[in-house]
Amino acid sequence: MISNTLLALLAFSPILLAAILLLVLQWPAKKAMPFAFGLTVVIALFVWDMSATRVIASSLQGIAMSVSLLWIIFGAILLLNTLKHTGAITAIRNGFTAISPDRRVQAIIAAWCFGSFIEGASGFGTPAAVAAPLMVALGFPALAAVLMGMMIQSTPVSFGAVGTPIVVGVTGGLDTQAMAPGLASVGSDWPAYLQLVTGNVAILHAITGTLMPVLMTMMLTRFFGKNRSWKEGLEIAPFALFAGLAFTIPYALTGVLLGPEFPSLLGGLVGLAIVVTAARKGFFIPASRWDFPEEKEGPTHEPGAGLAALYTTAGPAGSQPD
Repeated sequence: MISNTLLALLAFSPILLAAILLLVLQWPAKKAMPFAFGLTVVIALFVWDMSATRVIASSLQGIAMSVSLLWIIFGAILLLNTLKHTGAITAIRNGFTAISPDRRVQAIIAAWCFGSFIEGASGFGTPAAVAAPLMVALGFPALAAVLMGMMIQSTPVSFGAVGTPIVVGVTGGLDTQAMAPGLASVGSDWPAYLQLVTGNVAILHAITGTLMPVLMTMMLTRFFGKNRSWKEGLEIAPFALFAGLAFTIPYALTGVLLGPEFPSLLGGLVGLAIVVTAARKGFFIPASRWDFPEEKEGPTHEPGAGLAALYTTAGPAGSQPD
């Protein structure tokens, strides 16, 4: 009889193996992941007693899901390269500079507001594949752009891809038929229960997510600024908190009142409109302008040329699926 602890360790071992091969030994994914897959198959066959047919079917299902994710990311990369070669990146860069030359403000708008909107619309790590390269094209260091893109993969994620994690994840993860008698006994049903889950998730994420733009600006100034200062990030805390609330208030209201499909989508759209308008008027923005050290600025000779640096740093997707 295998103990529950050993079963848990065996279930975790493919993830641990992938982490060791990728992070410790620094193997490329195309070499490391087949080993993790092989270990998973062995455990499925000899520990979980799965049939070979079910293992093959699950593998084919995983391939189909991977193709759908790659298709989304392909579209994002195609869009970025289209913008680059048509000169649209230059117009976008000039537009951001016209809104505010402060890099902290640009990070909040490009990563937090726009990235959350993209997460609500597409999900599956698309914000990191879109917002991060866009920030590189705006002159952000590649690593800073990746960091900002990863940090916003927090609050909007549960309602990403038009609510897929809640609609599909909760519905598929729970036995709705087995729960039906219990829900009926308290005068409820599955749609009401799903809405209860949605509302609670939206409120909890909104409370913590309001602080995310502040954390983003602090990380930006501390690790990529000339003075390596947390304080320079806190200088823009009033505007960052305002930007946080501009997203999280409509986000929470949408989750509580409408359901799981639109919180991130509408929160990002409303927040983007509010924050851009406020930035144009200098609302809550400090008088001092913050920028990267001259030697760490992105390429100025060709807007968008820094995309290669980003993909060298983070890989083509630069993100994880929801």
